[in-house]
Amino acid sequence: MELMKLSRQDALLMIDYTNDFVADQGALTCGQPGQVMANRMITLADQTLAAGGWVILPTDVHTPNDPYHPETKLFPSHNVRGTWGREFYGPLADWYTQHQHDDRVWMMDKTRYSAFAGTSLDIDLRSRQINHVILTGVCTDICVLHTAVDAYNLNYRITVPQTAVAALNEAGQQWGIGHFKSVLGAEITD
Repeated sequence: MELMKLSRQDALLMIDYTNDFVADQGALTCGQPGQVMANRMITLADQTLAAGGWVILPTDVHTPNDPYHPETKLFPSHNVRGTWGREFYGPLADWYTQHQHDDRVWMMDKTRYSAFAGTSLDIDLRSRQINHVILTGVCTDICVLHTAVDAYNLNYRITVPQTAVAALNEAGQQWGIGHFKSVLGAEITD
């Protein structure tokens, strides 16, 4: 595991690392591949904070059976506000509890795949002079991918630590990593 050179212009995004996406009983889980990356994500978060950077937790939120949301037709109900499924998974839950009062750590709601879609994320990053995003979390080929595409279109430098992202299946994982590198020009680490 390599150490990244980090600074105040860096933001680590820990995308959708919740029980519904990671735990064995989660409604839309990537399971073991997502579970084993918890410590890597926390190490990256600690390194980012130590360097003066930011840790942001964009977290999917839904209403059950919302007839106006496109995901309702695609996936089972997941990440419903106030449920066990939307709570952070495993060690990240404890890490967030310990760091949630740090001004450089915040959780943000998102209702679409991308953390930028319909949120203030771009404004929040630019107001802090952040020009580099490190993308971690799940799912590699869904929410992490769509966040990366938007980051690319907004001219952020992108890094994806491949041991800190997971997909619903290996094909999605490999496709996502390849797309980050060859189409979005992301730096792939680990």
